Amino acid sequence: MAIVRKRKWRTSSGEWRTAWTADITDAKGNRERRQFATKQEADDFRIEMEGKLRSSNYRTFAASITVKQAADLFLQYCEGRMKRRERMTRHNYKGYEGHVRNYICPDPARHSQSKRPVRLIPFDAGLGENKLAQLTAGAVGNFRDDLRNAGVSVLTTRKVLGTLKLILQYAISRDLIAINVATNVTVIGRRDQGPKKIVPPSKEAMRQLLAAADPDFRVKLLFAAMTGVRAGELHALRWKHVNFEKAEVDIITRVDAYGEEDVTKTSAGMRSVPIGGVLLVALEEWKLRTPYRNAEDLVFASRTGGYVGHPNMVKRKFLPLFERLAELHSQAPENHPVPPARFNWHALRHFAISCWIEAGLSPKTVQTFAGHSTLAVTMDRYGHLFRSDDHRLAMDAIARQFEGEPAPATPSGAPKLLGKPKEYIP
Repeated sequence: MAIVRKRKWRTSSGEWRTAWTADITDAKGNRERRQFATKQEADDFRIEMEGKLRSSNYRTFAASITVKQAADLFLQYCEGRMKRRERMTRHNYKGYEGHVRNYICPDPARHSQSKRPVRLIPFDAGLGENKLAQLTAGAVGNFRDDLRNAGVSVLTTRKVLGTLKLILQYAISRDLIAINVATNVTVIGRRDQGPKKIVPPSKEAMRQLLAAADPDFRVKLLFAAMTGVRAGELHALRWKHVNFEKAEVDIITRVDAYGEEDVTKTSAGMRSVPIGGVLLVALEEWKLRTPYRNAEDLVFASRTGGYVGHPNMVKRKFLPLFERLAELHSQAPENHPVPPARFNWHALRHFAISCWIEAGLSPKTVQTFAGHSTLAVTMDRYGHLFRSDDHRLAMDAIARQFEGEPAPATPSGAPKLLGKPKEYIP
């Protein structure tokens, strides 16, 4: 790894000095630092040392190993972690394997025996045959461009590059290379291809769906729409996780698409979520109806007591509700309102979180109940839903100051109008 930094210090006489330092660290932890008068000199030294590190003679194995061999080593490492259940689920492993076999080291014969229709975009301009020690940032950039030119989406291209960066980082840990040349290679999409503001379903849409659902499925709908749990967390919930006395549920497990149960997605995902009286009564009634009511039983179990297949549930239970509402409206529009536009199951999580925000819960509380890893995740996705009259009042007061009118006293809890501007920007 090579880093160039600007250094500024004061001498004993009080004079300020500036210089540029280049820090070079190889995969074995050996470090060298040089100081230069200009940034250009420091960059020249960095480039020279990076070239020497890539062609270093002591890495005899790395001189001949290819990207494909490094990717295979990485997948073996991930498979071992998956078997030991070390923060690697089968879903994660299959994702990495797909990125390697379909794009980084494409294998056209991989899907030749598949009985399912293959929806992948054909791609054969991978990096598999490139020598690992000779891989450059330019080659990775060309690989990114080839993916986009082939029609691979911005999101998928970013995921593939993310996997490539992990492969190279693993190679560094094995002393195969010294520098991750993919670190600064990014994917730039159109402005409208970035994260979109989340628009949750309306309360009227939820009322219609709940009214159209059968009593058993209505409990599951109500639970998802009021607790905001992820689908995997919902299907792994057991009765021992429901505390009727405290009126809350403990979310500590999830089940993936392969039916493998594990802890939640992140440590922040382990949380307790309060439940209201309506949902509490619905759960109590559901516990009396279901044959699986022991502490270790799943709350929403299949007919045999196992995990419910999420795609099957959506196909057979959730999506038909929209079709039913459309049919009722077409038969008697005067008695049945226009049905809501179809949305996916995950939108129920957005609905719950939007209701918490509307109820006035603080961003930190919303983050905790939602199980987001950081507050930044919450604000990036739902920040536009946090509204406050204080913001409008602050802006009105600022406008009056420009017009020469005295600013009115701010209400209790409103941001101050004096001081740094960032204090009242929402």
